[in-house]
Amino acid sequence: MSEATDVTTTQTKTHSGDIQSLLKSGRNIELDWFNEDASKDRIASSIMAMANSKGGKLLCGIGDDISDVNGIDTPDEIIERIIDAALALDPVLVIPMPQIATIKDKKVVVADIPAGMPHIYSYDGHYLHRQGADNVALKPSALHQLMLRRGKIRFETEVIYGTSLDDIDWEKAEAYAKKLSSSHSGDTKQVLLWRGCLAKVNDTLYPTSAGLLLFGKDPQRYIRGAEITAVRFAGAAMSDTFTRQDILGTLPEQIRKAETFLVDHLRKGVQLKHTMARKEQYEYPLEAVRELVVNAVAHRDYSIDGDGIRLYIFRDHMEISSAGSLPGPVTIDNIKDERFSRNPIIVQVLSDMGYIERLGYGVDRVIELMKNHNLSAPEFIETRGGFKVVLHNKTEEPIKEDKPEAEKEYTDILSEYSDIPLNPRQEGAIVYLNRPDKSRITNSELQQLYPDVHAETIRRDLADLVTKQICSKMGQKRGSYYVLKANEQNEQQDNDTKTDTPANS
Repeated sequence: MSEATDVTTTQTKTHSGDIQSLLKSGRNIELDWFNEDASKDRIASSIMAMANSKGGKLLCGIGDDISDVNGIDTPDEIIERIIDAALALDPVLVIPMPQIATIKDKKVVVADIPAGMPHIYSYDGHYLHRQGADNVALKPSALHQLMLRRGKIRFETEVIYGTSLDDIDWEKAEAYAKKLSSSHSGDTKQVLLWRGCLAKVNDTLYPTSAGLLLFGKDPQRYIRGAEITAVRFAGAAMSDTFTRQDILGTLPEQIRKAETFLVDHLRKGVQLKHTMARKEQYEYPLEAVRELVVNAVAHRDYSIDGDGIRLYIFRDHMEISSAGSLPGPVTIDNIKDERFSRNPIIVQVLSDMGYIERLGYGVDRVIELMKNHNLSAPEFIETRGGFKVVLHNKTEEPIKEDKPEAEKEYTDILSEYSDIPLNPRQEGAIVYLNRPDKSRITNSELQQLYPDVHAETIRRDLADLVTKQICSKMGQKRGSYYVLKANEQNEQQDNDTKTDTPANS
């Protein structure tokens, strides 16, 4: 008995201060209390409601008024009643052993209801959840959403009314089936049925939501919000100056287009030497950002209409947001270790296609990649309607010329254009034009700086600098080149002088 008493005393010291602090906020979605005479039904209802919501704490020994701490004379009986109430739920809920705390010299019992529960709980045939400080019956639509969120039913397996096999792009489907033909017969419909992309209803095949998202001709026709909005803002906050791309199509197409957007719009540290040698590094590890995009595409809640994935790049950070709270038992606290997939069909097919290399390893990988690049760990934020990951970059020391006294620092040069959205190649062109020995740049010279970029993209980049009034185009056709707008007049005068010299001589 003495050992048990010692344990209780330790627990009491641990909880008392925290409990009194919680009480000041009043009853809420994660906190409720009742008197010692509360019935098993009353306790079971609150446990069920919290388990169907975000978890929380139940206190026994407090009256309706927050200051009315009555305490408990027989804490063991209350602990047993709480445990019995949890075990009476369907399915049975096993909670941590309730503990005893002391408030105002009176004993109260504290029961923790864990967050991220894997099931949906009922009591006496009723389903409740927490709505503010109240236990409220789950409406059919809310119950359906909770079932989707906890994996009891899956949106990706549902057949959407009005669809048919004509909505599948069979060329894409056949290419996928052929890839798996080594282990399957190669019958495309059979492969999609086996993978869950088709479903049989009354002996007729229909595409599932997963099938439309992965192989549909026009997925957004039936699944609104199944898209990525990618934006590069000029500054550190949202503004009217930005470059935007709405990325549509199937999920594999969206991943590829998003990666192209990232390559085009993530900034790089560029080393410009007289020999044209360069050293480039993205402001974020590209592999980490790609992993986050793939995770968002694979795990978002597609049952939520009208809100797609948002990929926002700012000057000092980037955000990747997706609709739907964290699935199943996953919480912010256990996100590194817990594994649960809201869309196992989508995850499996993307894995077959090579987009997901190691299932369930994404978060650890992103954290490690950020650390290896000397960047702070990603922030994981659960919002009211979804989930967001924030990455922060850091300003690297600018890499200067061999003769640094003749050139401004990289960041000083670009600060003049901080309110204008520029991609990394355009920034490289501006830095190049600020070199003391360079006042002009041609398509081919910028192509040498970025040899992996298509020539047409280089041409558009330079033309866009003219549109943005940063550069001016000089010369004609093959002899054309670009100068900074501020140097246009001097360049024109030089050209005039060169033109006049032969005639004057």
